[in-house]
Parts: sequence; C-alpha cells; structure tokens
Amino acid sequence: MKAWEKNFRRVEPYTPGEQPEFSDMIKLNTNENPYPPSPKVAEAAAGLCGETGKFRLYPDFKAGALVDALAGYYGLSGEQVFVGVGSDDVLSVAFLTFFNSGRPVLFPDITYSFYDVWAQVYGIPYERPALDGDFRIRREDYYRENGGIVIANPNAPTSVAEGLGFIEDIVRHNQESVVVVDEAYVDFGGTSALPLLSKYENLLIVQTFSKSRSMAGVRIGYAMGHPTLIRAMNDVKYSINSYTMNYPSLLLGAAAIKDDTYFKECCEKIIRTREWAKDALCGLGFACLESSANFLFATHESMPAKKIFAALKERGIFVRYFDRPRIENYLRITVGTQEQMEKLGKALAEILGQ
Repeated sequence: MKAWEKNFRRVEPYTPGEQPEFSDMIKLNTNENPYPPSPKVAEAAAGLCGETGKFRLYPDFKAGALVDALAGYYGLSGEQVFVGVGSDDVLSVAFLTFFNSGRPVLFPDITYSFYDVWAQVYGIPYERPALDGDFRIRREDYYRENGGIVIANPNAPTSVAEGLGFIEDIVRHNQESVVVVDEAYVDFGGTSALPLLSKYENLLIVQTFSKSRSMAGVRIGYAMGHPTLIRAMNDVKYSINSYTMNYPSLLLGAAAIKDDTYFKECCEKIIRTREWAKDALCGLGFACLESSANFLFATHESMPAKKIFAALKERGIFVRYFDRPRIENYLRITVGTQEQMEKLGKALAEILGQ
C-alpha cells in the first residue's frame, strides 16, 4: 500500500440491485414502478424541447417551483420542504446535518442498507436494534439515549409497516434527538406520519418520486419537517452543492404533482396486483410478510431462496436476493404488471415442479 492510500476513507459500499438490459426480461428486483409517469409529465418533457436555451443557465438553487408544488399538495409552507436528488441524497444530507452528537444513531438491524453506509462515511456511531421474530420493530429498543433515530416505514426489505400511533410513541420518547421516518413506500398502503409534523419539531419525513410516481430515472426526493430542520439541511446542502436539482427535474416533478388522479390510480393497480401475487405465491408454498409496499418479501417452505433466485435469473426474471443473516432465505419481489406477475407465477411453478 502506498503511503497516500493509508489516508483513504474505507467503507463497505451500498450494493444496488442489478440493472440488466436485454429484451424480454422481467425486472422485479429494484422496486421500480411498472407503469409510466403521469401524462402531464410527458407533456412537460415534450415542452422541454423548446426550452433548451435554459439549459445554459443554472437552475433555481431554491428549487422554488417544485418546493411550492409539494408544499401546496401536502398543505405545508415552503419553509417545511426540502428537495434533493432522490431520497438517497435527502437522507444523506439529513445524516450529515443532524447526527453530530457523538451518541449512536439507532436504526433496525434489518432495514435499508444505505443507513449504515452513510453512518460509516460520515463517521457517525450507530447501533442496530434487532427486529423481533416477526420482523417488527420493538419500540422499547428506542427508549434510550441516542444521537438520532431512522425508521423506514414501511420497512425495506421486509415490507412491514407500523401504524401512526406506533411511530408517534417513538417520536414522543425521543424529543431530544431528530427522528427521521423514511416513507419511500408509504403510498402503497402505509400510514404517513405527516399528521405528526404539527406536534413534533424533531420529526423529519422523507419521501420520493422514484416508487409511486414512476420517476426513478428523474431522481427526485424530498423531506418535510419543521422550518428549523429544513433550514439546517439547506445550509448544509448549499455548503456542498447549491445546484443539486437540474431544471428538467424541477419542471417534471412539479408536473407530476398536478396529476393526483393518475397517481392514485397507479398505486391502486399495484396494490391489487400485489394482493393477487401474494395469494398466487402462497399457493405455490411461499410465505409472504404482510406488505404495505410495492414488493413482497417471501420465503419458500422447501426450496432455498438462493436456488430460486438463480433459477429465475436463468429465465430472464430478476428478483432481489440478500445474502445476509436472518434474511438469507427470503426473496424481495417487486410488484410488476399483472402480466409480469402471472409470468413469474408460471416460472416459479416450473422451478418448483408444480
């Protein structure tokens, strides 16, 4: 090792799902929405062709059009909304902004695996209280001194959601630190903690356009909270990169917010297909956790998950396998279109010899 290499920051990076590109594949491994964005987004995108002159200019560093659209949709003020390049960017800024006490940040042992990566990158101590045997949070594990709390609700990769009273109980017990609730999947059956914002100044809620609004490729995430929290996040953001949101993202994001009917129809279609797929999987010998997300977390009664994962991949069907303690025999299966899920069922029946 060269002398200057000794000063590198060493972390175990987050590993995203595969992004294969070939015809006829069925991609159910990264929780993308199988339906296109709102037609209003397509209209706005077409309009960009006549506005390329604006590409030479820096975008609005305050992201005013998008912030105002989100604030209006949720009944908040613009001072309560922060936007970033996907919810990963928003969460990263939150870690950097709020978790500086020297005390450990708490998040579950089985949850979104980027949390411990950010903690390592930013030198933040952390502890991971174990989920119980049913993959649920034990609220009493969060009744202690800490440097902050992060809870994905619904959780990933388990798909399990906790109710509003449960979340409020944790926030109420931790008013000396910031509690971040990551609601990336909340639109598929979870209950948002938004009603709690008026009661707790230490609560930050993070959501994304990547899942329910079918815009993973556009990269829009946002946080909602007390103006003091949002102001602090903006101060950090402006100290790193003032122009994080590009002009097309601001325009397309604001357009998506205007089409609430389409948004809700897409979510309902995914929920219906999810429940159909759950029943179909159970009929093949799988057990699925009760899902409030756009994916299922499933284990088979006799065939190892790793073997099923490999067999599906050979057939051009991609699901997510996690080679980690406690969940190494589970598959996370994104809910695709009804047709895709029917093809998945046929492939699984073949693999299982049914």
